[in-house]
This record gives sequence, structure tokens and C-alpha cells, in this order.
Amino acid sequence: MKKIRDFDNLVDALNGIKKEGYAYDFSLDTNCLACKDINGKYKAEEFNVDEVIHFEGDDSSPDSRSTLYLISTNTNVKGSLIVSGSIYVDSVKKEILNKLTV
Repeated sequence: MKKIRDFDNLVDALNGIKKEGYAYDFSLDTNCLACKDINGKYKAEEFNVDEVIHFEGDDSSPDSRSTLYLISTNTNVKGSLIVSGSIYVDSVKKEILNKLTV
């Protein structure tokens, strides 16, 4: 995993990483990460977490925290996944959660 950088806020981080080629938006699906822009679905073994950046809101409550995951896939798709608060595990497979727990 790469060196963790310090961004002032999530917007600055998103702008910065897009310049580095992390252009796509990923979302959590039941058993994979999904990228709607290219209609891609990636199982745990098909992507890597390159970097994790944490952000806290003004009040430091769990609901105001966000985590930005920089993702690269085995097909050279690079993008990001934003998780606000905590990850809800009810519908997400264990393999995906393990990959995001760094």
C-alpha cells in the first residue's frame, strides 16, 4: 500500500486522485465492487486497495466520518470508493469487507 497522504477534505482528495488516474467511482454491491460507468463488477480477488484515507467531520461522531479507498482492478481500472460512517455488513459479503479492512 502506498504512503498515506494528507488532504484537507474529501473534495480536495477526490480532485487530487483523479489527476493520478483514479477516475472511476466504485460502489459496494452484495458480492463485489461495482463500477456503473463501465458496467464493471469486481470480486475480492479482482481488485486491490492501493490506499486508504480517513476523514473526520467537525463533531468527530461516527456518522460524520468518511473513508476514501483508492482501488485498482486486475483489468487496470482505477477509481475510488467512499464509505460514510461505518460499513453496513448485512448485505456485503465477508470477502469484500476483509479486503476493505486495512
